[in-house]
Amino acid sequence: MQVGLGCFRLRVPRALTIAGSDSGGGAGIEADLKTFAALGVHGMAAITSVTAQNTLEVRLAYDLPPDVVTAQVEAVADDIGVDAAKTGMLSNSGIIEAVARVVRRYGFPLVVDPVMVAKSGAPLLRPEAVDSLVKHLIPIATVVTPNRFEAEKLTGFEVRSVEDARRAAKYIVEELGAEAAVVKGGHLSGGEAVDVLYHGGVFKEYSAPRIRDGCYHGTGCSYSAAIAAEIAKGRSVEDSVKVAKEFVTTAIRYGLRVGRGHCPVNPSAWVDIPADRWEAISEVMKAVEMLESNGELVNPLVPEVQMNVVMALRPLYARGVEDVAGVTGRVVRFGRVVRAAGPPAFGVSSHLARAVLKAMEYDGSVRAAANIRYSEDVVRVAKELGLSVSYYDRSEEPPEVKAKEGATIPWGIEVAIKRLGRVPDVVYHRGDVGKEPMVNVLGKTASEVAGKVLSIALKLRGFKGGQRPL
Repeated sequence: MQVGLGCFRLRVPRALTIAGSDSGGGAGIEADLKTFAALGVHGMAAITSVTAQNTLEVRLAYDLPPDVVTAQVEAVADDIGVDAAKTGMLSNSGIIEAVARVVRRYGFPLVVDPVMVAKSGAPLLRPEAVDSLVKHLIPIATVVTPNRFEAEKLTGFEVRSVEDARRAAKYIVEELGAEAAVVKGGHLSGGEAVDVLYHGGVFKEYSAPRIRDGCYHGTGCSYSAAIAAEIAKGRSVEDSVKVAKEFVTTAIRYGLRVGRGHCPVNPSAWVDIPADRWEAISEVMKAVEMLESNGELVNPLVPEVQMNVVMALRPLYARGVEDVAGVTGRVVRFGRVVRAAGPPAFGVSSHLARAVLKAMEYDGSVRAAANIRYSEDVVRVAKELGLSVSYYDRSEEPPEVKAKEGATIPWGIEVAIKRLGRVPDVVYHRGDVGKEPMVNVLGKTASEVAGKVLSIALKLRGFKGGQRPL
């Protein structure tokens, strides 16, 4: 008897966003749905307003009729179900009251992000609607997530410090009726961004370093959506806020540099970075297998300082040597063959990592490199194989570069790139006092680089059908 897959229903957490649409994709339901997807929940949307906006401004906002908002919530709740929901832009009293009624009827947990002003400064909540928010929505909220300015509007007193945030969070719970409140610390004073949660009569604080050069458009949306997503999975309020804090900090740090105004957060970083790290490690393992399985061929190309092969995360996520995977202990001569001295890991090859990071500044697709022994024959063979070749002369290194630790290789790679007009396949130098000559082979992936190394080795060995010495 065959059983169709349609007979089984996989239990997937379901989260609903009730918010406005941001045509620029940085905030609103667009940010919420990205967040839901990144955190592994099924995202649904009830649109309250349609905005024409970008990173600079909100040009137009059109509110949908309250009954249309209600109908959207009913449609998904009746069929799919809602494990948790969040609200964002609810611009008028009619929408707020309609949302409150429908949430009361279905009874699902609700995260209220009291969106009042856009990053550009444009108002997103009419003044008369604040009373409706306080009267109808906050009392049924599982969590309310105001920033400093929203907390001041809701409580009527100044919020500048962590102590003020504690007072505001307690007021929102004990005076306004929410189950929990977390006052966000992005606009508070202090060296760290400290979010203050008040729940069940207990305060908890969640800290993260302030990111001075990050992207912040959509921060509040993604933060509240992350809390809702984790509640939908069955986590406690405290654990949900903890995950959300980590999530939004990552999204800010790796924000998307698009537009000419307030750049948006990047919810996808939460899943992109682990995926990139796995890809880099897997590629280095594949490259090592290629080199080891052709060990006799590769052995003559191993330099005195030994060989390594590395691969970086994508340019958006590769910020330093710690974001480049390589072979721990390098690839070494082992008799007549070669062996990896240790497993792949991040941050283990600073020289090659710096070479790759500099190359990526000119061509983001070039994320991998290996170093091999220099000889005139290696350079000639690389050219014969059709590989693009460039070089730099270490004797021409400026004194200020030579004096700076770790600056030589990035300088040299940049010189070689500018000499050719693009990122080459092969960069070499003839050494300097106390410095071994070297060839760096560059490519898109570690396995591609290993393939180039093997092609060079094979052509050297097979020159005119015989063995050709290096």
